[in-house]
Amino acid sequence: MSPRCKKPRHCQCTFKGKAFKPTGIPMSEVKQISLSRDELEALKLCDLDDLTQEEAGSRMGISRGTVQRVLAAARKKVAEALSKGGAIVFE
Repeated sequence: MSPRCKKPRHCQCTFKGKAFKPTGIPMSEVKQISLSRDELEALKLCDLDDLTQEEAGSRMGISRGTVQRVLAAARKKVAEALSKGGAIVFE
């Protein structure tokens, strides 16, 4: 039995550029941590726009539990990049 297909997610988040990285260090010398579009959208809705996970899920077209999992993964990736000097690369 194969896993269920990924539900389409509504992401309105736009960003300029393809990555954030520490200044003064070439991209080839830093660990690259990829952040998906839905992870960025969940971070924006919950942390920047101060929406609840349920409200964010409604906007993205996914369940609150899925928002919680996506948000936890995104926060872990951002924390790793900030604390260890990695680059956040947008997919």
